Amino acid sequence: MRHRSAGHSSRGRAAMSDTYPIAPGYQVNVRRGPSTDSELVKVLPQDSRIPIRCQTYGETVSGPCGTSNIWDNIGPGQYVADAYVKTGSSGFVADRCSG
Repeated sequence: MRHRSAGHSSRGRAAMSDTYPIAPGYQVNVRRGPSTDSELVKVLPQDSRIPIRCQTYGETVSGPCGTSNIWDNIGPGQYVADAYVKTGSSGFVADRCSG
């Protein structure tokens, strides 16, 4: 069950405590920016769960959760292609990243 913090609208914004599983059976690259050409920061092991701080548009990627140009920011300078994250939505589930 997902919990929302007070003051969040029902537009699908994720509470800061929400985490989402990466696609089962996959190790997922974390990039410096929302592109597969961006520097590789680290690789998430199978069965990882990630917090989504904000989301932004970037390179279109096809993965086990569909094809999407949405990228999930999981920390400063750390982006994961949403096509590898089981958010339960084909759209945004968190606020858009600013800047």
